[in-house]
Amino acid sequence: MMHKAKVGLRTFTVVLREEREGGYSVQCLELPGAISEGDTKQDALNNIKEAIQGYLQAFPEETERLKLKREVVEVSL
Repeated sequence: MMHKAKVGLRTFTVVLREEREGGYSVQCLELPGAISEGDTKQDALNNIKEAIQGYLQAFPEETERLKLKREVVEVSL
């Protein structure tokens, strides 16, 4: 399930997945290295915001890549 996560002045697209073991995992589409988890959906969404902030602090050059046009499309098989 895709959600939007607002961090600072930017909005990021994240994929939220319910895990078999319980809880949720979440990954930022724009920053594939920004991954987190939480016991509830809200915990996971709060945690991904922190992960995104940490990722951008660790890799400030990624902010330039975020300025490039992007498009999210679904593909059916």
